[in-house]
Amino acid sequence: MAAVNFEHVPHPHVATHKKMAPPKAADEHVGFNGRIALLLTTVVGTMWCAYAFAVLALIALPSALADGSMLAIVQWISQTFIQLVMLSVIMVGQNILAKAGDRRAEMTYKDADATFHEAGQIQVHLKEQDAALNVLLDKVAALEAQLTRA
Repeated sequence: MAAVNFEHVPHPHVATHKKMAPPKAADEHVGFNGRIALLLTTVVGTMWCAYAFAVLALIALPSALADGSMLAIVQWISQTFIQLVMLSVIMVGQNILAKAGDRRAEMTYKDADATFHEAGQIQVHLKEQDAALNVLLDKVAALEAQLTRA
């Protein structure tokens, strides 16, 4: 009888995975212009900035109302208030969604790491089973040999 002789060869990505942490937006390399963009995005993407933009837009409201035309009021609402205030509000929402995405990525990374660990444990368990099977196969072979001699 042939012995059970399986040799586990781990996927190359497993070793690479162990050396890396999950990617984060903050880890990205950015140059000078990227740092300026990140700074402005961080500042404009706050509710405090949205409040400041709302106050700024409200300063122009009396002028739009004094004009008295519906067009001036619609233009103030769409071009001044919505564009200024919603810009920051949308950015705040995007920041919240990005943080949630980072948390999901972290959880997925941890799940994958746990799966790699479990798969390694399975390989150890299978190796021990192979050894036990080989002992049993040796015993069966010895019994067969005794039966054929008798």
